Amino acid sequence: MRHRSIRANRTAIRPGAVAGAKDLSTLAKTTLAILILCLGVIALPSTSSAAARVSDPANSSAKHVSGSAGLFADWVIASSDNHGLPFIIVDKKNAEVVVFYPDGRLRGASPALLGLARGDDSVPGIGQRKLSSITPEERTTPAGRFVASLGNDLGKKNVVWVDYDAAISLHRVITTNPKEHRLHRLATASILDNRISYGCINVPVKFYDTVVEPSFTGTNGIVYILPDVRSIKAVFPASDVNG
Repeated sequence: MRHRSIRANRTAIRPGAVAGAKDLSTLAKTTLAILILCLGVIALPSTSSAAARVSDPANSSAKHVSGSAGLFADWVIASSDNHGLPFIIVDKKNAEVVVFYPDGRLRGASPALLGLARGDDSVPGIGQRKLSSITPEERTTPAGRFVASLGNDLGKKNVVWVDYDAAISLHRVITTNPKEHRLHRLATASILDNRISYGCINVPVKFYDTVVEPSFTGTNGIVYILPDVRSIKAVFPASDVNG
């Protein structure tokens, strides 16, 4: 609307209405410069919020973070719900993992692969079952607040255990089944193909090694998994985040 208004005003100015073409050109450039400056000032975000910290390229690894994750991080810090521990927000709706320092500074963000089925709860006893017995509709990534730590998963490499009893962990992307195309799924811009796992959260190897693992080395941390069926308020009643 602003652009159409500017063009209309220019059309209405007749030759001779100003001292000359140079004066008109100078006036137009000055007006445009003032408009750009005003818009820039209006668009400046508040540096007090997690969303603002996330949007800073020097502090965000040039990665966009969803509004819900940013708002939720604000609440975590304001309420001290992380109790001075590093924390991770898993935004299932946007298939994204966001890692924060204990004081709320952004450490990194990455696309992620999640459970095949939508849902905010794990099937009771699923952690004791064989993978072959878990049906597609049972392959959910549960929502909630979890005290997490590094540990082993029957192998040499560690994982972040999110919910040990339900066998839910955050780990390096698994590529043992080429038919699943997990690396390709992580690389695409679409979030529609990020549902493939049995419930665990897969992230790129480099992101795990340089962001996730250092964050949880020598300490526990908090993993918040935002819901994709219920509202955030329903899963986190103490929060002030809607969605």
